[in-house]
Amino acid sequence: MSAEDVPGGAAPGLDELAARGRVHLVGVAGAGMSAVGALLAARGLEVSGSDASGALDAVRAAGVTAHQGHDGSLVDGAGTLVVSSAIRPTNPEVARAGQLGVPVLHRSVALAALMAGRRGVAVAGAHGKTTTSAMVAVVLAHAGLDPSWAIGGTVRHPVGEHVDPVGGAHAGTGDVMVVEADESDGSFLAYRPEIAVVTNVEPDHLDHYGSREAFEQAFVDFAARVSGTLVVCADDPGAARLAGAARASGTAALTYGRGTADVRVESWHAVGDGGVVELTWPGEAPVVVRLAVPGAHNALNAAAAWSVARLLGVSAGAAADGLAAFVGTGRRFEDRGTAGGVRVVDDYAHHPTEIAALLRAARPVAGDGRVLVLFQPHLFSRTATFAAQFAEALALADAVVVTDVYAAREDPDPAVTGALITDRMGPQARFVADRTEAAGVIAALAEPGDLVLTVGAGDVTALAPVVLKALGER
Repeated sequence: MSAEDVPGGAAPGLDELAARGRVHLVGVAGAGMSAVGALLAARGLEVSGSDASGALDAVRAAGVTAHQGHDGSLVDGAGTLVVSSAIRPTNPEVARAGQLGVPVLHRSVALAALMAGRRGVAVAGAHGKTTTSAMVAVVLAHAGLDPSWAIGGTVRHPVGEHVDPVGGAHAGTGDVMVVEADESDGSFLAYRPEIAVVTNVEPDHLDHYGSREAFEQAFVDFAARVSGTLVVCADDPGAARLAGAARASGTAALTYGRGTADVRVESWHAVGDGGVVELTWPGEAPVVVRLAVPGAHNALNAAAAWSVARLLGVSAGAAADGLAAFVGTGRRFEDRGTAGGVRVVDDYAHHPTEIAALLRAARPVAGDGRVLVLFQPHLFSRTATFAAQFAEALALADAVVVTDVYAAREDPDPAVTGALITDRMGPQARFVADRTEAAGVIAALAEPGDLVLTVGAGDVTALAPVVLKALGER
């Protein structure tokens, strides 16, 4: 790949990309890549793409010429190739780009080019960045700023009466752009935002970073690229350290949290599928905010989004109204239906901290019913590293079925299976390697009034209809 792929380097401008000619995206149907393609097309660039998946209707509707399957000939005539970290150098289109001398950009560099000249808001953190960035986008849209955004999940809130073909991307007319900044591979260092949010700095992706120290240093480097204000969760020890380091280096930092913080979460209580949170801006009276999404963790996410809106000039009341209009993102406590008196909800949680937060949020939603989990571990390295923590988090459920590991970008490791988790748990947990069989097992365990969660970052989301079908056939 070219030097332009190095995070932290100078991104080419949109004019330069346009002058080169067609931009081709490898893996264009992915959540992050589809957003890039849609935004580039909306800015008037010629955009093509390829994906092994046949789910290309949305990107085509957004103006991308999309091809199913990968073929080196698709690069012929292209001026730039855009890839994500999931695309390997052996991909035939990447190899062809190398032969032709076509520059290869990481998706984050392409997003940095789209952000140039706009008031950039980048949301980072090991957990909560999709929901928080979507909250920011919805609040700003509700306040009339019409921001652009690129988010790794469907934002379940139409802008006016218009629904974007790619739900994680919107090309707004305003001067603000909101980006979900991915720390997993260090690519968030491509951005130079005016405002950045860091929800937490809990070590993850150690397969890439190698150590906690290297992981935390990446966030320090990220904070140094912020031209305005760094918004940080004071409740997270790693993020609190980051706020101190940023201030010591001259970067303005605004903290939020339940304890000692600039923006305080004064109270939170659950109400149905959502809750009520009270937020206090420095020197102002508390503001009551009603949320349609569950969990104390979402009260913190709301505090972050409210803080960004206030920094961008949105009034306290208007920001609160925008948060009340937020109904969530795809695969974040997403209701998939009810059958046989059992409700099925899908969630992307794939780290122990996320799972614990999800299950605590699910408990009041379930009421008198039980909380059952069908969990698919994501990545062999993460499963091996956090097996004990996964077991502890999943123990918050009443019954758990764990499938085999979803490999994603990693090569298979036969020594690592879902049994590494269930072997550390009691009789409420079972390991069922085959995912379809696992869906049948969790459905058989469920009783009327229970809440079933399909959980994980892989293709476990496809099992929600399988569970519902089995429940309906009983």
